[in-house]
Amino acid sequence: MHHAECHPAHYRLRCTVCGQRRPDDGLALGCPEPHAPGLLRTEYQDTAFTPDTAQQGVFRYHHWLPVRRTLPGTGRTAVHRSERLAASLGLRELWIAFNGYWPERGADLTTGSFKELEAATVLGRIPEDAGTLVVTSAGNTAAAFAELCARHRVPVVIVVPASALPRLRTRTPGGELVQVVAVEGADYADAIALGDALAQQPGFTPEGGTKNVGRRDGLATVLLAAVEAMGSLPDHYVQAIGSGAGALAVHEAALRLRCRPGHESEPLPRLLLAQNACYAPVQQAWQTGERPWLTGGEQDQRAAAERAFAPELTNRRPPYDLRGGLHEVLTESAGQVRTADAAAARAAMDAFHDLEGVDIEPAAGVALAALRDAVREGRLAPDARVLLNITGGGRARLALDHRLVGHEPALLVPREAAQRPGEVGELAARLSARIGASTGAGAGAGLGAGFGSRELRPAVV
Repeated sequence: MHHAECHPAHYRLRCTVCGQRRPDDGLALGCPEPHAPGLLRTEYQDTAFTPDTAQQGVFRYHHWLPVRRTLPGTGRTAVHRSERLAASLGLRELWIAFNGYWPERGADLTTGSFKELEAATVLGRIPEDAGTLVVTSAGNTAAAFAELCARHRVPVVIVVPASALPRLRTRTPGGELVQVVAVEGADYADAIALGDALAQQPGFTPEGGTKNVGRRDGLATVLLAAVEAMGSLPDHYVQAIGSGAGALAVHEAALRLRCRPGHESEPLPRLLLAQNACYAPVQQAWQTGERPWLTGGEQDQRAAAERAFAPELTNRRPPYDLRGGLHEVLTESAGQVRTADAAAARAAMDAFHDLEGVDIEPAAGVALAALRDAVREGRLAPDARVLLNITGGGRARLALDHRLVGHEPALLVPREAAQRPGEVGELAARLSARIGASTGAGAGAGLGAGFGSRELRPAVV
């Protein structure tokens, strides 16, 4: 590992607000210039789409990933053209990007979710001396980071609402390097608040969520895998969203793919995004212009989010209005945002299992239900090329084939803890001590202890 402290040469970061380009230190989450908020985006030296056929997992696309190393044993998206489900929807060309566990299709994401793509890329991006990573999740991201950080011995603190603990099951036991903090009586926004406060403590590093180009470009490989299988961009891209990081990532990847010689006039895929009917802040903002995260009523929002069929889709502060955010990409792609209720989503999950042969997660059920309604209402032409992102699936099959282990929380904390600096500091000290007992150093020792103890192949640049 001799590349860890140098800036990877195959890409730069560009600010979507001021346009400044700069090298990446592996940790940057925003532009240092004083201006309106906006996302950073990656610009790659290689403008050709060149999958590395020697790589099997997500790092097959390392030329378009912001990484300084690759990790062995990662999975990637499995893409196939549907026949039976397509016929039931009335679509002539439906492609399924399956993210999860489905051995017969070559799907090998061992936590059953596309969040594993982002976790692998984030770990490939960060420098060795980054400190202990702090990740906040409503469930799937937590499982992905717990699995990969345990497997590759990277110290991490994962902050989740206590209600998400039953979903936090992985093949690799966590050990002392994977510390789970559960926030009692909390939703995703409460967990984010505590994670943000904890990440400011000495020795800890924020993963950054949607702001992290590693996370978004890892998720963008869903579209790269699909284009490799399909031969061109789809007309429509369908996905259920919470924060919308996956949708932003796919749109950014489409812009990148359209820059290839001979593809400049190719239309961008139209985004069809889906949320729970009972709580749909992005859909509400897109349809009415009202931003529920700005208009108050927190208790009402919290109650609505608690009723959601797919709780992972309940981000109360989505990256909507900032430059490069959801409003911008929906506008650029002439997209739409729809909702589906629990009954429709459950019926869609059953239909997918019956017609395609594997179980899918509630969020994917929401996406499929929204797609079905859009076709029925004539919002998608029957001959359109449609790419449906099944963001999670195969967990029932995974539980049959493999022994899964839960992750008991190291600490249970009240949701008010984020507003108490003394309590956050004490929490950080206790977590540092637990991690330090395993690595022989404190949390500040960071990733060197984990990555240095195992073989990593530098990214080819």
